[in-house]
Amino acid sequence: MVFQKVPRRVEPGVVTVATGTTTIPAPAEAEESATAEPVTTDGPPAPTDLGPRLDGVRIVMINWRDPWQSTAGGAEEYAWRISRHLAERGAIVTFLTSREPHQARVETKDGIVIRRMGGKFTVYPRVMAWLALWRREYHLAFDCMNGIPFLSRLVLRRSTKVVSVVHHVHDLQFNAYFSAPLAWFGRFVESTVASRVYRNCTTVTVSESSRSAMRDKLAWRSPIEVVHNGGPALGPLPPAPEPGTAPALVSLGRLVVQKRVSRVVDLARSLADDHPGLSVHIIGRGPEGEHLAEQIVRDELRGRVDLHGFLSEEDKEAVLSSCHLHVTASEFEGWGLTVVEAARLGVPTVAYDVDGLRDSVRDGETGWLVREGETLEDVVSRALKELSDPRRAEEVRRACRAWASRFTWDASGARMTRLVAAELGIDSPVTPPDPAAGKKAKM
Repeated sequence: MVFQKVPRRVEPGVVTVATGTTTIPAPAEAEESATAEPVTTDGPPAPTDLGPRLDGVRIVMINWRDPWQSTAGGAEEYAWRISRHLAERGAIVTFLTSREPHQARVETKDGIVIRRMGGKFTVYPRVMAWLALWRREYHLAFDCMNGIPFLSRLVLRRSTKVVSVVHHVHDLQFNAYFSAPLAWFGRFVESTVASRVYRNCTTVTVSESSRSAMRDKLAWRSPIEVVHNGGPALGPLPPAPEPGTAPALVSLGRLVVQKRVSRVVDLARSLADDHPGLSVHIIGRGPEGEHLAEQIVRDELRGRVDLHGFLSEEDKEAVLSSCHLHVTASEFEGWGLTVVEAARLGVPTVAYDVDGLRDSVRDGETGWLVREGETLEDVVSRALKELSDPRRAEEVRRACRAWASRFTWDASGARMTRLVAAELGIDSPVTPPDPAAGKKAKM
């Protein structure tokens, strides 16, 4: 393999990176208003502080997959969006990941060098070997842990800062994919091994409940910062479904076991009597797509459930905005990227009261949570009845837009940029208030 060496020399006038230890300032607390303010897109948007310059800083982003792989999801978008922002602030970024058969081993996108090696499991030893070979190249590494860590702290030089990125605790997910002994081993690595290896490294997660779960379930010792998922800036609000039209539900995301999309498909049958004409739209792709197609045929739901597969942004937004309610049956999330994506279009969400989703859904304002003792069918039915009132539907629609407007990729990237600057001892301004202030837990 031929490696393209990153230049070590920093050009004149470029900030020199220090290796001292500093702490990123905690985000300011703010009172959470009882009702969301309406969002308007009139006039120029407020300028965004993009964070300090990182000229000459060499960063490696280590992630299990990249956004162009067939099973990519929110974690991949997060890693790539953050990488792009860091590169735009002047950092020299390498994106280290696995490789699917059709993908190039090395390519450059948006000024970021992507290096792909190994498959689903072999990526771990190959990345460790590559990092050991190029251990002196980087000032900072983001080690994204998708259940199993890359253990980069063990092979990089001591002066290289390592930031661990954990979207959510994977304990239950191991049970869904592996036999009991392997699931136990996965949980052991995620908790005992990882918490020890990264005990002196700053950790980033994407929600307050994920941070709490790391403390409670993994006994995580290191400092944990919350940097939320972002989203594009709000565009014009598309028209709402016409009053009196048959209710339409939509589920957006990867079609994998832990998302439990079959429960959403089943709503077309279980709610048919109470909500005549109800239709269900499934947007996304993944290994569960074939099983869902079989379920639709078996339960005679053709014509009531549409499997759209992967859609372009324009088509996806058209389907989303035409529906009354977004439903996710996932049993765990880091945050709930699709929840905010739907909220951007004024569409509320019904989700289970689980880690991540209880942060991205504001119960009773931007959606409804299925709590212990309740069923998905009952909560969806109650939500549809509330939304049948035009005034209530407009109130929820405005609250969704106001909530979604708080989360942009520029804001998330800026916060991560300030964290990098703090880790490396680069002077940076005080962190502005966190977009989800008011829901924060003192950790």
